Amino acid sequence: MIISAPTDYRQAAKRRIPPFLFHYADGGSYTEHTLRHNVEDLAGVALRQRVLKDMSSLSLETELFGESMAMPIALAPVGLAGMYARRGEVQAARAASQKGIPFTLSTVSVCPIDEVAAAIDRPIWFQLYVLKDRGFMKHALERAKAAGVKTLVFTVDMPVPGARYRDAHSGMSGKLGPMRRMAQAAMHPSWAWDVGIHGRPHDLGNVSDYRGHPTELEDYIAWLGQNFDPAISWKDLEWIREFWDGPMIIKGILDPEDAREAVRFGADGIVVSNHGGRQLDGVPSTARALPAIADAVKGDIAILADSGIRSGLDVVRMIALGADSVLLGRAYLYALATAGEAGVANLLDLFEKEMRVAMTLTGARRIADLGPDSLVSGINRGVE
Repeated sequence: MIISAPTDYRQAAKRRIPPFLFHYADGGSYTEHTLRHNVEDLAGVALRQRVLKDMSSLSLETELFGESMAMPIALAPVGLAGMYARRGEVQAARAASQKGIPFTLSTVSVCPIDEVAAAIDRPIWFQLYVLKDRGFMKHALERAKAAGVKTLVFTVDMPVPGARYRDAHSGMSGKLGPMRRMAQAAMHPSWAWDVGIHGRPHDLGNVSDYRGHPTELEDYIAWLGQNFDPAISWKDLEWIREFWDGPMIIKGILDPEDAREAVRFGADGIVVSNHGGRQLDGVPSTARALPAIADAVKGDIAILADSGIRSGLDVVRMIALGADSVLLGRAYLYALATAGEAGVANLLDLFEKEMRVAMTLTGARRIADLGPDSLVSGINRGVE
């Protein structure tokens, strides 16, 4: 399958995979207001076009946490990515590594840390939640260290689960969920053969290793629900900061004061994120939240951003708004679901080409050249 535009992967993925998986990736919380505005506000950010600037030496290379990156993109942690292609996390990690960018493994991945880390030469990043079961957290951190992980991404915007109504409608959850998922798989034979049959085991590798028995989809929903911890605060991260001697990124920042708290805490980076519109509906889009956060902490801490990024042009917009780099979630998951490793590799090639065009026409030779001066003031709908 030939895909010529990044946004084409969404419809291709919708055709290939069962509805319960598509809507799990595609959906947001409540009425999905923030989900929509993540995309719309970012698309409304207007860039200054500049000409005759001699862009022959343009470079997308950057450095983050002492790690060289071919472009300012990392693949975000996505739960259950291994259900979207056969051993999906491994395939996505290979594509990222070949492109010279980081891959972030989710706590609730299908493939365990050691399987993914062994598949590539580049160290992976690892994402962890604050959970009630601190024994699991310690176990996961120890396994991450043993697998050569240097960078920890700590997600803090899930003290409680979001109200994701699409999951109940699609069959991802609910009493009839297992039967509905089996029926949907039967209607998607290509996915059923490739992933359903040959992509086993379908348990959560990192969780199963700790619990000593397979943790499958039904167990995943129950286990995760039991382990959300609404009592978490900054002090709950202190022991992790002491235990983890590598870069630590706090993911889920939307307010400048929380960004300042992350600096005071001693984090190495933050991810400005509303969890892709999957947690609290009605909060600002990342494009709206990012400029004020950049004003507050730019230069004091590395700033990453996610939510709403669907193209290389969107990457350039996010960096102009104040990010140092971005995380791709849904965009890469759609490509993974469509064509596995080859799909993710193609998507990243398309992002790179779009970034080169956008930077050429804004007169930015280096990533560091992108900033507020790259924006048209007064007409940007994505920023205040």
